[in-house]
Amino acid sequence: MIFAILEHILTHISFSIISIVIPTHLMTLVYEIVGLCDSSKKGMIATFFCITGLLVTRWIYSRHVPLSDLYESLMFLSWSFSLIHIVPYFINYKNYFSTITAPSAILTQGFATSGLLTKMHQSTILVPALQSRWLMMHVSMMLLSYAALLCGSLLSITLLVITFRRKIDIPGKTNHLLISSFSFDEIQYLNFSFINYHRYQLTERLDHWSYRVIGLGFTLLTIGILSGAVWANEAWGSYWNWDPKETWAFITWTVFAIYLHTRTNKSLQGANSAIVASMGFLIIWICYFGVNLLGRGLHSYGSFTLNI
Repeated sequence: MIFAILEHILTHISFSIISIVIPTHLMTLVYEIVGLCDSSKKGMIATFFCITGLLVTRWIYSRHVPLSDLYESLMFLSWSFSLIHIVPYFINYKNYFSTITAPSAILTQGFATSGLLTKMHQSTILVPALQSRWLMMHVSMMLLSYAALLCGSLLSITLLVITFRRKIDIPGKTNHLLISSFSFDEIQYLNFSFINYHRYQLTERLDHWSYRVIGLGFTLLTIGILSGAVWANEAWGSYWNWDPKETWAFITWTVFAIYLHTRTNKSLQGANSAIVASMGFLIIWICYFGVNLLGRGLHSYGSFTLNI
């Protein structure tokens, strides 16, 4: 009973903190106030430790790894986003993911704590198929890979938005510059070139970090699928059964393998590879959440359970 109350308290504290962090962080992007920036960092660190405490508490009183249903997996996914958010701060590196990871953490945690999943807030005894040492290895790797791949895909989507806007802006500016040759137009041209240069730098950084994060996520996804195959052989006597969840996991793996392959060709880097990553964003959600809505396959143990 005490652990359940503690979990409830930690859930609301973490959700409250991160709800304050997001508008604070958005204000720092506009006004660049040092004090607000430090508060945003400390807030996300506090959120990370609250969610960590929540998961550990649930682990203690449920006596199994809190990764067995949609509620627990969403809380772990929120923890993963928080982890990705704070890692750059600990290694003294500029955080390019903060605008993506903070809202992602609050959305996943908000859905997990919503009334839709009230029945799952109470921990239950695992079914025999889930009582395996592979549960932690397989599910944690899959969820960490989803978090990394989603962040990388969102960076690619941002890159596409900036690239698309740049292509729209250029014709309008160019036609205006051809009309006259006043000094005002020359200043405007220099200003446009300056903005265009910074956009180029930003897209290059987004492309670089998207590639690095997706590369990490792809590695974790591969480990998750392989460990799941070993677990499936122990539980069902076969490494692969083309279950709906397995099929979509394979599709997800294939899409991001194509993305990494396009990165080896310089002519396909940038917007072309970002399109593939953007497709992957939708496919991850189908694999993680959409397939379980069907309630079919070997990975379905009741309503919304084992959402990996």
